[in-house]
Amino acid sequence: MDYRKEAAKACLQFLEPGQIIGLGAGTTVAYLVDMIAEAAGLAASLTFVSSSFKTRAYLQQKGLNVKTAAIISELDIYFDGCDQFDAGLNALKSGGGIHTSEKILAAMAGQFILMGDESKVVTKLDNTYPLVIEILQEAYAGVIKKLQVDYPTASITLRMGKSKDGAVISDNGNLLADMLFTELPEIAALNTHVKMMPGIVDHSLFYQMATKAIVAGEHGVRLIMPQI
Repeated sequence: MDYRKEAAKACLQFLEPGQIIGLGAGTTVAYLVDMIAEAAGLAASLTFVSSSFKTRAYLQQKGLNVKTAAIISELDIYFDGCDQFDAGLNALKSGGGIHTSEKILAAMAGQFILMGDESKVVTKLDNTYPLVIEILQEAYAGVIKKLQVDYPTASITLRMGKSKDGAVISDNGNLLADMLFTELPEIAALNTHVKMMPGIVDHSLFYQMATKAIVAGEHGVRLIMPQI
């Protein structure tokens, strides 16, 4: 059984006609799009925005109403997956490099719902995944030097292209660096310190942003509310 599909199915209960829905990226999001598209009456009344080029293209392929985020001031719900999240629903999202745009949509939403399988749930965020940092190109050398001074045991790697020579450039025209810790620092301080560093656009720790999570596993589907 694909638990991600079960989690996506459980998210349908939160949808109501006329809503504006934000979507992230990934397999669980794609499953949710498939299920919404099958509910023809509901789907026709919904408006969608996404931080992901791939998700936007898929929504259009399904004939759904897609708008650019620039003309939307608020969302009813934002759905997205993550690499892992803790009891407070603090989440790390490291893979796609679109976390800045994802955070913008999450902050615009009345509800931000994480979804996925039980493997995403951890008691405490750890150093399994890097903190991805989006950096202005002209600030790169100075930012890396500052990060290395402030977090001397962390390794910082500029994300490089696999099918193109040179660095990966974000949708916003910036550089992406993966910062892997030997032990993840206290996340409240990490969130603020890195975010406030001049030259850093944003990072991939979603601190106290999610309002609930839907996860599925061998014991079924469950709703998780943040424990503060």
